[in-house]
Amino acid sequence: MNDSHDTSLPHAQALDQADPLRHWRDEFWIPKHEEGEQSYFCGNSLGLQPRAVSSFMDEELARWRDLGVESHFKGERPWMTYLDELKAPLASVVGALPEEVVAMNALTVNLHLLMISFFQPQGSRNRIVIERQAFPSDRYAVESQLRLHGLDPAECLVELAAKGSDRLLEESDIEDYLRREGDRVALVLWPGVQYATGQSFDLQRIASAAHKAGASVGFDLAHSVGNTPLDLHGSGADFAAWCTYKYLNAGPGAVGGAFVHQRHHGRTDLPRLHGWWGCAPESRFLMGPEFVPASGVDAWLMSNSPIFSTAPLWVSLQMFESAGFDALRAKSVSLTAYLERLVLEELGDVLEIITPGDPSRRGCQLSMAVREGREAGRSLFEHLVGAGIVGDWREPDIIRAAPVPLYNRYEDCWNFVAQVKRWLSQR
Repeated sequence: MNDSHDTSLPHAQALDQADPLRHWRDEFWIPKHEEGEQSYFCGNSLGLQPRAVSSFMDEELARWRDLGVESHFKGERPWMTYLDELKAPLASVVGALPEEVVAMNALTVNLHLLMISFFQPQGSRNRIVIERQAFPSDRYAVESQLRLHGLDPAECLVELAAKGSDRLLEESDIEDYLRREGDRVALVLWPGVQYATGQSFDLQRIASAAHKAGASVGFDLAHSVGNTPLDLHGSGADFAAWCTYKYLNAGPGAVGGAFVHQRHHGRTDLPRLHGWWGCAPESRFLMGPEFVPASGVDAWLMSNSPIFSTAPLWVSLQMFESAGFDALRAKSVSLTAYLERLVLEELGDVLEIITPGDPSRRGCQLSMAVREGREAGRSLFEHLVGAGIVGDWREPDIIRAAPVPLYNRYEDCWNFVAQVKRWLSQR
């Protein structure tokens, strides 16, 4: 049905009726609009709330109320082992071994902690390579890590940019730079999916090029986790970090995630900041002066499990496990292709899709540049929000829309295009 050139609303509704995952939408709270429910395309910024979160959180609050400190040891989900129970489902989502992943802290905090270990400049090998359009927090983190080592970011921060007027930077551009300058690079820090363009990168290819040059490599997977297929272990990455409030729908400020490849576990030569919760469980309550690290990535833990910011992640991971990531990815590819086709056929003179057209090189996000520029773009964006079509804006001229397979419909995509047409007719 998706190959049809039928751009009518009844066709979109028929696609929704044929969708085997359509019932998952009912498991979420869809924000309201004066004409009904929003067409919510902002899961790449903040995912919607699963309905089951409220009761799940109430259970944790009741444990605290009824059991106090004993909640760490009693009940269906004892808090002492809370993170352990999340390892297998989290590992499944990111393509890792359970001992390689942990839910902890927040994204930028985790990047800092992991760079303490994996950014070790030596002599002229002192550069960090990022992308020119890196998410600002990543750039701030990298710049401050360089300064922490007494290095000048003006000399040691390398920002690779797309060639000419292109908006997309290819893996070959990274490889070319590393072949030329790799002996001066200590770390490559790269996104899994570029936040502004929606471009997905080949992590294994980038990791291989970095390691061949003698550099460490880490990935910011904020826009990848729960969105694109991942094989972190197989990629060979040294480390990765991500948030869980976008496609994993764990709520604003929810606990982040971290990955350290198995080959680095137990290394005594890696510098690392220590905290009590990173101690081996059998020594943690001995309260001794010597730090005895936990096994695997847990050695990078620092503090007690943040139960109330982790609880929603339980709900989300259960949903992913039940729905099946392969099925979700198949719908994501179909849904995004449908929106892409509508935009190309109906709005090609208004919007330029800058996200790659190859489904293997993107997730569900489409980034669209408004051809008339910023002023028209802001007018269009504000019209869409007023009409209950919620995406987001990125300077100078980009509207991002992410049709998330768990709760978005083909009808939402149709609504997006219909409202752009209405804006055009009202100008």
